[in-house]
Amino acid sequence: MLVTIVLLMGFGLPKDSPKQEATGTVPPGGGKVTLEIDKADPQNPTGERFTGKRFEKALNVTLNSVVFRSSGQDLTTAGTYVEMASRVAEPALLGLAVLAVRNRVTR
Repeated sequence: MLVTIVLLMGFGLPKDSPKQEATGTVPPGGGKVTLEIDKADPQNPTGERFTGKRFEKALNVTLNSVVFRSSGQDLTTAGTYVEMASRVAEPALLGLAVLAVRNRVTR
């Protein structure tokens, strides 16, 4: 999990949370208004990657992806792949650790 946190801090978290933007047109003389809500793609950070705030967010994403299976955070492309890999690897490694401890205790 520590490796996942470091990878998310370095490559997976966007520099800012993407904001929703609503654009639309009002026809002349009134009528139906159509709005389109869109989010910008997450951008990689250019400055400080390893800060306390980013650590807290990376820890939150990692724990949510392991325990609840969905973080719900906007991640960069690299962050999405890191999260998918951690969903497979972390429970498997945790299971192996439990088996190793059980084997040590029974001897």
